[in-house]
Amino acid sequence: MSPEHIGVVITTYNAPLWLAKVLAGYEQQSDSNFTTLIADDGSTAATRKVIDHFRDRCRLRIEHVWQEDGGFRKCRILNRAIADTACDYLVFTDGDCIPEPRMIETHRQLAAPGYFLSGGYIKLTMAVSQTITEQDIQRGVIFDRDWLVARGQPRNHKLWKLLREPWKKRLLNALTPAAPSWNGMNSSTWTRDLRAINGFNEDMPYGGLDRELGERLWNYGHKSKQIRFSTVCLHLDHSRGYAKPEIWERNRRIRQAVKQNRSWWADNGIVKPAEPGS
Repeated sequence: MSPEHIGVVITTYNAPLWLAKVLAGYEQQSDSNFTTLIADDGSTAATRKVIDHFRDRCRLRIEHVWQEDGGFRKCRILNRAIADTACDYLVFTDGDCIPEPRMIETHRQLAAPGYFLSGGYIKLTMAVSQTITEQDIQRGVIFDRDWLVARGQPRNHKLWKLLREPWKKRLLNALTPAAPSWNGMNSSTWTRDLRAINGFNEDMPYGGLDRELGERLWNYGHKSKQIRFSTVCLHLDHSRGYAKPEIWERNRRIRQAVKQNRSWWADNGIVKPAEPGS
């Protein structure tokens, strides 16, 4: 069973330079039959200008879902995107993750009922992130290990995700000790199943919110498929001023409760709790 209409959900917040590089990556996809859903957590006009620029190029079908800036509310804008879309299958990523050219094609080929896919990513240094140009993305050189190393990216085992031989990718997917968990940079599943668990938990700010969604999908009966070596995106570096220890601890307790109770429904998700007296 292959998806009929794929949507790529890209979260962003006031990072127009990074978003431009990401959208340039989606213009280079081998499979162009998808809709780009930009889930915008309150960015200013600079981000809208980038989106309008790529719309005018007419290479991407873009839908811009925006909410007013009210602090870190990623789960809320993601739920709006899930609720509003007509796409039957959704790939989730961030506005700082440049996709390799076969990313959509790979997610389409490997999609299966009752599964979510757990793709890979490579975190770039800030220097390499700033060096990458739109021309580099169009030429595809940014997914060459030697090209990255020549510009300052450390040469280590993480670059194995850029191996080209399919049999090596399959072997490493089978051998990796990493769990095929949901990560917000490169994961996908069916829209109906995301709606069935009520989407993302809006009680969770930054820190583990993506993993919690995947854990509820497991509790719902989903299995997950490891594709971290099958398709990868390059994660552009950025600061994380919103990451706080007390928030991580709160989110850890939420995730622990999900595991212990084997719960799959997000009480504060797409469908909101009933107001007192309603």
